[in-house]
Amino acid sequence: MASNRHLGRIVALQSLYEYEFRLSAGDVDLDIDEILTRNLDRYRDEIEDTPFVKELVTGVLEKIPELDEALQPIAPEWPLNQISRVDHGILRIGLYELLHRGEKVPPKVAINEAVELAKAFGSDNSSKFVNGVLGTAFRTLIEGGTDDADVKA
Repeated sequence: MASNRHLGRIVALQSLYEYEFRLSAGDVDLDIDEILTRNLDRYRDEIEDTPFVKELVTGVLEKIPELDEALQPIAPEWPLNQISRVDHGILRIGLYELLHRGEKVPPKVAINEAVELAKAFGSDNSSKFVNGVLGTAFRTLIEGGTDDADVKA
């Protein structure tokens, strides 16, 4: 059975969502390892590459300030506190993969996976929003270009 990284990303999103929700509710017993272990146990027969999921979750959590700082100027008309928690989590995962896992996850795969998460768990416009933000992130942060379509090279 091949590893199912898409399902792994779903588990990562669910775990990060629960963590963020419980953190904002002031949960004093918050433990990301417990959350992640419980969520991975549900899919133990389907996900072989659990280190991938664990690295994704811990990596995103370690880089939240960096990720949010990078995201805000990319979508200035959408302050991060106004983006839905699900969309924000998807953007963090996608941007983390773009910035920190590029040697293992091709940029198009990272963006496509984030768009698929947005289709499954976001609102009607989430997939377009996620695609636009991460596409801009790739062009500006990874390729070092500009997002101004009128600028010619």
